[in-house]
Amino acid sequence: MSERTSLWSDLHKKLFEKNSLILSVGILVTVSIGGIVEIAPLFYLDSTIEEVEGVRPYTPLEQLGRDIYIREGCYNCHSQMIRPLRDEVERYGHYSLAAESMYDHPFQWGSKRTGPDLARVGGKYSDEWHRDHMRAPTSVVPESIMPAYPFLETSELAFENVQANLRTLSLVGVPYEAEHLEAAVSDIETQLDPFAEDYDGFQARYPGAVMRDFDGNPDMVSELDALIAYLQVLGTMVDFSTYEAEADENLR
Repeated sequence: MSERTSLWSDLHKKLFEKNSLILSVGILVTVSIGGIVEIAPLFYLDSTIEEVEGVRPYTPLEQLGRDIYIREGCYNCHSQMIRPLRDEVERYGHYSLAAESMYDHPFQWGSKRTGPDLARVGGKYSDEWHRDHMRAPTSVVPESIMPAYPFLETSELAFENVQANLRTLSLVGVPYEAEHLEAAVSDIETQLDPFAEDYDGFQARYPGAVMRDFDGNPDMVSELDALIAYLQVLGTMVDFSTYEAEADENLR
């Protein structure tokens, strides 16, 4: 051990190890410097989430479906977070991007899974499959322990206050503009009718949104309509073939 190292070791023992006050101050200074280095840059960024092409706010119907999803506690058993691990990606698809949840309040990332992750469930099953799954889960997944939700099919969707719902979300950063708010109530029924008069306007407000009757009952707007609309959009906004092409190109 060099003389300089020995002197520093003796100073360390005498100054820090034998004086708790000085040790506490030293810890505080060290942690403060580290915190400033990590936190200060965030004040100069408009957002810590990189925007991804295709990600849009939920339609009023999808948003109400998300509210039902949370109300019924679906998040207790299903996360919406695919980790960048081989077994996760092979089972569920491309790992989750932060941008996919940038308009979620609260977001559904988490580690608890009793059932499968739902980050990529959109388009994986038909609307009829989802209807059967909600009526009697074991009819489509025999080993399922999920409770049945048959009442969603007969419960009329309350959407009179959806405009206030979207307005509140806009206050926390979801880009709902005046035109979204003005058409919020009518957009519920518009999305359920692929032949609606305002088809072009709806698609302009929510590019790529699926328009069809989700619960199979055109005479009623049910809570099941909203829930299936939400499930069918999960993981469908981003074109992941672009990411796969870029990855293949980088491997060459």
